[in-house]
Amino acid sequence: MFLGMCSIWFYRWNHVPETGKRPWVWYGMFGAELFFGFYWVLSQSVRWRPLRRSTFKERLSHRYENKLPNVDIFVCTADPTIEPPLLVVNTVLSVMAYDYPSEKIGVYLSDDGGSALTFYALLEASRFSKHWIPFCKKFNVEPRSPAAYFSTPLRPPASDLFAEEWQAVKKRYQVMESRIEAPIKSGMISEEIKAEHEGFSEWDAKVTARNHQTILKILLDGRDPENTDVDGRPLPTLVYLAREKRPQYPHHFKAGAMNALLRVSSAISNAPIILNVDCDMYSNNSEAVRDALCFFMDEEKGHEFAYVQHPQSLINVTKNNIYHNRLTVIDAKDHPGADGFGGPMYIGTGCFHRRRSLCGREYWKGYKEDWSKNTAKKSDESVTELEKRAKGLANCAAEENSHWGKKVGVRYGCAVEDVITGLSIQRNGWKSVYFNPPRSGFLGIGPITLEQVLIQHKRWSEGHLQIVLSDCSPLFRWNGKIKIGLRMAYSIYNLWATTSIPALYYVIVPALCLYNGTPVFPKMSSPWFVAFVYVIVANHMNGLFESLWSGETLQGWWNMLRMMIFKRTTSYLFGLVNTILKLSGFSKSSFVVTAKVADEEVNGRYDREIMEFGSASPMFVIIAAIALLNLVSLCGGLKAVLFAPSNEFVDFDDLVLQFLLCGFLILINVPVYEALFFRRDEGSLPAAVMLRSLVFVVLACSIGPLLVTKSL
Repeated sequence: MFLGMCSIWFYRWNHVPETGKRPWVWYGMFGAELFFGFYWVLSQSVRWRPLRRSTFKERLSHRYENKLPNVDIFVCTADPTIEPPLLVVNTVLSVMAYDYPSEKIGVYLSDDGGSALTFYALLEASRFSKHWIPFCKKFNVEPRSPAAYFSTPLRPPASDLFAEEWQAVKKRYQVMESRIEAPIKSGMISEEIKAEHEGFSEWDAKVTARNHQTILKILLDGRDPENTDVDGRPLPTLVYLAREKRPQYPHHFKAGAMNALLRVSSAISNAPIILNVDCDMYSNNSEAVRDALCFFMDEEKGHEFAYVQHPQSLINVTKNNIYHNRLTVIDAKDHPGADGFGGPMYIGTGCFHRRRSLCGREYWKGYKEDWSKNTAKKSDESVTELEKRAKGLANCAAEENSHWGKKVGVRYGCAVEDVITGLSIQRNGWKSVYFNPPRSGFLGIGPITLEQVLIQHKRWSEGHLQIVLSDCSPLFRWNGKIKIGLRMAYSIYNLWATTSIPALYYVIVPALCLYNGTPVFPKMSSPWFVAFVYVIVANHMNGLFESLWSGETLQGWWNMLRMMIFKRTTSYLFGLVNTILKLSGFSKSSFVVTAKVADEEVNGRYDREIMEFGSASPMFVIIAAIALLNLVSLCGGLKAVLFAPSNEFVDFDDLVLQFLLCGFLILINVPVYEALFFRRDEGSLPAAVMLRSLVFVVLACSIGPLLVTKSL
């Protein structure tokens, strides 16, 4: 591959058109091919020394069962409409029921929406947990999210006792479900419900999602000996937190919520190990905590590890992965490859942290954690007194004149606060672990419309580019504590936004040149033609092999190629433009929460793997314009070859690669043509998108002859 790319570069360098004959097209192609080659070299770093890890939990139990550390679990939610409370509490219940001593677990829900509906749902979950947790542990059920567990068919019961308890617990869950959904449908908490807990007094007419005091309630107190389930065993600590929000204070989105949880949990339980999960990503493996501790408590290497990262596995991915939500190759290749150079990036969910490293402490050689001292804080304070003291740690003023968000906790000012936080931890000398067990540790929900996917990747690409331009840049800021292979691995993602320019050039300019009968690649009879064909075929065959090896289908690989082109020409372009605007002071940071619910028609089309458009998004205009341009250019190229006047003869041999490139892009864009011309459902492309894209194509084809010369 590398020799093939060098041959292409040599060809470009030695076949530049004569001066004065507009060789800009040639230089642009050369620049794009140089960038793609450089990016390919970066991508090889994660293929040099991959690590596959496994654990021996029986050894952990044999050596340390009586010394297991406490674990604090952070669950974050931000909007009760986009992230329904029932979804949130199912995640909470799944982590409360871990196969781990319950008295050593503290679960904290951060509700950035400040919703009384979410608080009520958590209150109901705390009551249901007294039945759910003992049922899970008695019969070792998986998964331990009630919604996920009861949605699967019941296997033949092992005993009458199990069948009886299964029915009883399921009925209790259905009652809880109906009790939670009733006020959600009415949009308000009834006076009868408010009388159930004094915490509802926090919500009055002045409380809004963006302007409210700190609301902190300990619903289950792990210090209380009467905090037990129906079998008399201890229950985990369960805390609801809505940190203070005021219009005059920046709240820093999820990063601010995580830092508030760090401070509040330090006052209540102060566990040395922290797990953070998104509200839509329930625990699918009850032994995930013990798996993580196998790394942290390892006698030889455990003291080096700051965090253990699980892959972001999704439960709602279609068979052929239509939107490439399931990042199969990244999970199977990139993360294990980064692990070989010191550890994968922190991806914001499904991650176990060492509190010490997350709070900004540096690693030094010879450091050892004394797990026997890492027990929960003991306090004689009453619940009311403890709540009052911890509240102050979640107020807006708690971070004033401090290093929070800069050197301590999750970092601020970046759209991918999780990635830059993990990078900062590794710059402090810590290593990380990528762990992908046979049974996924966590299962979440991915976006089910194209627009949601593109918006999500816009934010990711924007944040990664911000990292390149920050003082943590792995590309420009050298740090001896991070190996060059890991810097290269980070740069694969950090440069996502910059791939938009060469990608746009390659899908637009060769098509325009074909429309005008202008060759930009070597003719088929030239020996240089072999170099181009070899690189194209070898690169795609390698990608196909890696996708199939990672568990993807053939159609899934094709969908991955389509989404790669869509993202590079839209999401990454918008991410690049947004970053430039922010650096220029014309834009501010924002955070868009991905919707976790959709109507039945959208879900139906997604299940049938029909691509969902349905809006006049500027991203769709770009996608449609590129699709139409390549279709028109292919027709124009054929016309130039077959029907050109004798004095303007165009040789098909000169344009073979351009015909193939346009043909490939036309096949990739088949769903776009269907949405433009044939579909009549709500997920098709609106007429406004058709009109705007046609205007672009007409202008491009009109201006093209002025910019492109056949002298090339």
